[in-house]
Amino acid sequence: MKQTKITRRQLLRLSALAGTGAVIAACGAPAATPAPAATEAPAAATEAPAATEAPAAATEAPAATEAPAATAEPTAVSAGGPVADVPRNRTLITMNGVDAVNVTNPWTAGYSHQQGNAMVNEPLFYYAIFGDKEYPWLAESGEYNKDFTELTIKLRKEAAWSDGTPFTAKDVLFTFNGQMTNEKLNYHTEFKDFVKEAKSTDDYTVVVTFSQPAPRFKFEVLSQKYDTGIPMVPEHVLSKQADVNAFQGGIDFPHTGPYTIVNWNVQQKIMDLREDWWAVKAGIAPMPDAKRVVFRANPNVEATAQNVVNNEVDMTLDLRNDAIKSVLAQNPKITTHSGDKPPHGYLDWWPNSLWVNHEIEPFKDVKVRQAISMSINRDQLDEIVYEGAQIATTVPFPLYPGLKAFVESPPVKALEEKYQPRKFDLDGAGALMTEAGFAKNADGLWEKDGKTVPCTINGFESIHSDIVPILVEQLKQAGFDAAVNFGPDAFQNMADGKPGLYMFGHGASLKDPYATFFLFTKKPIGGGAGANNFSRYNNPEFDKIVEQMGPLPADDPKFQELAVQAMEWYWKDVIDIPVIQWLHRIPYNQTYWTNYPTEANPALGFNGAQWHTTAPMVITNLKAVS
Repeated sequence: MKQTKITRRQLLRLSALAGTGAVIAACGAPAATPAPAATEAPAAATEAPAATEAPAAATEAPAATEAPAATAEPTAVSAGGPVADVPRNRTLITMNGVDAVNVTNPWTAGYSHQQGNAMVNEPLFYYAIFGDKEYPWLAESGEYNKDFTELTIKLRKEAAWSDGTPFTAKDVLFTFNGQMTNEKLNYHTEFKDFVKEAKSTDDYTVVVTFSQPAPRFKFEVLSQKYDTGIPMVPEHVLSKQADVNAFQGGIDFPHTGPYTIVNWNVQQKIMDLREDWWAVKAGIAPMPDAKRVVFRANPNVEATAQNVVNNEVDMTLDLRNDAIKSVLAQNPKITTHSGDKPPHGYLDWWPNSLWVNHEIEPFKDVKVRQAISMSINRDQLDEIVYEGAQIATTVPFPLYPGLKAFVESPPVKALEEKYQPRKFDLDGAGALMTEAGFAKNADGLWEKDGKTVPCTINGFESIHSDIVPILVEQLKQAGFDAAVNFGPDAFQNMADGKPGLYMFGHGASLKDPYATFFLFTKKPIGGGAGANNFSRYNNPEFDKIVEQMGPLPADDPKFQELAVQAMEWYWKDVIDIPVIQWLHRIPYNQTYWTNYPTEANPALGFNGAQWHTTAPMVITNLKAVS
């Protein structure tokens, strides 16, 4: 079989057509906005409305990494009323999308932390990835006993809900017991598997007894970082609800965070500073310079980039490579995590794979999964999409120090040599497809029993427009029936396990590989970036290995031995098809704000994504430009 090579020129053209090479007007008003893709809401204008206005309703698609779940109550189109005037240099404006109006209860369907709710709902602990540091928050401390079978949590006596009710052990126990008993909650499995009981010894002390050693529970479940960890919920409100999963919360939902929602519709969400925020009184946070935070809809990449160039917004979603370079070139006040140097961002926790549903034909055949992986030219992805940077990957976790050490350990390198997960070999892929009973039809596509291999890639235009069209072209050249689907049904197709490929990340491990391997043992409940096992992988031997890993600390030799065994299953069974590490290329506009977390200025050590659970730790520490 001939090894057809796509030329760089062809792929650059594909990339440009997909939107990565959008030209942004150098000055003046934004150019007319083209019709948005199916995943995005039509905007009334290319410029977002002023922060103090309440614009007309429109339909906004959910963020790409968040599950667009249906709400139990009718979805409101607006909430709140008139808002006070706040100077622009005390208003932080982000262009990150707007979530379901009125949904502030973390336990209801459709809840998202990614468009501002992280600014109102707080956890016991935060974790800063680049500082490798824990920040006790609603909790003053959390200490394990020697064998990790008990965790004692001391709460801050200053912490209080926005309605004046003290935050106490009642709230923690209600949160924990809800997770233990409510199967609809994202962390029910972790609580069910590890927590024997939780009790309070006084109003500000909670003792968690585990059914087995749980050395990661505090970090993985109780600490918020990226898109994971649980916020606390108000016992004095939710305990009175007949159905805690149906109650949306609304803008008056009691919260402990630094901001209160004052106006909210499908175009923007306006949040004003709580001058009585408990964390300032407790001495663990400064009084924020940002008196107002606005989350705006992001109609398309071009409009988003133009708004940050024009100083109309301060932060946005991460941009594709050509867009971030254009933005930096046009406005010297804009910087990124790495300044004006490539890769114009930082390594995120969300390496992307092509997932397939193992429960359906033809993807239940490992030979088909192997053939698809072997048809991906990862070197070419690095060359075309990342200008030579080594971003393509063969592993399902981010290469942070602890995970990089695992991947580069001799036992894992031996497995890599054995399975060669990065190998690009169209002849080898063809041989595997032939073994699986397929033959090329007149169109050059693999076919069996009159059916081709359905390889439409479901993804999200705002974040995948640079790479998915290239993957589609590579798969077509290998004989797979590939196409792009950036439609509004993309995420639901993943959640439902429809035929096709799913471009999505893992959102799990940060320090050791356990969390990612554990992800492959969970049901795909569709709860967001870190809660989806779209492969529906089912292997009792693998599950047993992961179960044995759970009680062990990462530095235990037995843990390392088991992790290597799990890694072998990952490559051997092609649980998913790893494609790229993920970069966050976020523009930080310094016209009105400074002290963004960067390489040169780590600040508190948090990553700079305003859609992550740690957004308050970034935004409340920004400094206004005088």
